[in-house]
Amino acid sequence: MMEANTVIRARDISKAYSGSSALSGFNLDVHSGQIMGLIGPNGAGKSTFLQAVLGLVDTSGELEVLGLSPNKDRHELLSRVCSITDVAVMPRWMKVGQVLNYVDGVHPRFDISKARKILSKTNIKTSSRVRTLSRGMVVQLHLSIVMAIDAELLVLDEPTLGLDLSYRKEFYSQLIEDYFDGNKTIIISTHQVEEIEGVLSDVVFMDQGKEVMSGSIDELNQKFLELRPKAENFEKAKALNPIYIRTELGRPVYLYENADAEKLRAFGEVHPPAIADLFLAVMKKNKEGEVK
Repeated sequence: MMEANTVIRARDISKAYSGSSALSGFNLDVHSGQIMGLIGPNGAGKSTFLQAVLGLVDTSGELEVLGLSPNKDRHELLSRVCSITDVAVMPRWMKVGQVLNYVDGVHPRFDISKARKILSKTNIKTSSRVRTLSRGMVVQLHLSIVMAIDAELLVLDEPTLGLDLSYRKEFYSQLIEDYFDGNKTIIISTHQVEEIEGVLSDVVFMDQGKEVMSGSIDELNQKFLELRPKAENFEKAKALNPIYIRTELGRPVYLYENADAEKLRAFGEVHPPAIADLFLAVMKKNKEGEVK
C-alpha cells in the first residue's frame, strides 16, 4: 500500500531490451512536494524508468503512480500527470493558437487563459505556425502548456537537451517561479547536473539500471564535505582519508564522507560538494566496487 503522500512507489523494477538490462531491481519512493532528480550517464535507465511511470513501457516489479497502475489505469493517470521530453513533438502545420485550443478541448485540467498569459512573456505569437518556431521556442510552448495544466506530477526527461544556455536557464526559472507551488511533484531526468542542482530537493544517482546513491540535498550536504586545503596542508588533508580527490585550477580538492567539519576547517576552506562533483566521485568509487 502507498502512503498518503507517496506519488511514485517503485519496487524491484526491471526491464530488458534484447537481452540488455535497462533497469535491474530499481526501487524508488517519490513524495508529494519533492523535486526529485534522476542523475546518471546515458544508458543508466533514467528514461526507461520515466517511460514506465507514464505507462509507455511494461516492466516487472511493482509500480504505482498516484495510487494507479501506469499500464492498467493510463487514461486516468494522464489526466493527473504531465510530461516533457527531449523530443517535444507538435503538429508543425498548426498555429500556436490552434494548439492551445486543441489542448483546451482534450484536457480537463488545462487553463487556456493561463497558457496565453505565460506565452505573452515570450516572443512566441499565437498566429505563428509551429514549423516556424525554433527548437527552443517549441520547448517554451510545451512548457507554457504544461504549466497551465493543474497536474499533480510533472515528469521531465532531459527537457532542455540541445537548447542553448539562455533557453535552459529560462526553462528552470519559469518552472520554479510559475509552476511549482510546494504541493506539486516534479521528477527530472538529466545528465546536465549543474543546471538543476539548485532546484532539487532530492536526488538519485543511477548507473546500469540500479540506484548507486540517493538522499535529500540536505542529507547529502551533511554527509559529504569538500576541502580546499592551503598548500602547506595538502599532505595533512590527504592523511584524513578522503574518498575522492579532484583537481581544480591546479590545486587538489578533497572529498570526505562523515568527516568532522571543524577538523577540516583547520586545513582550509570547507563546503558541501556540488552535486555534479559528488556524482563523479560516487560513480568512480562504484566502478571500483567501493561504494555499495
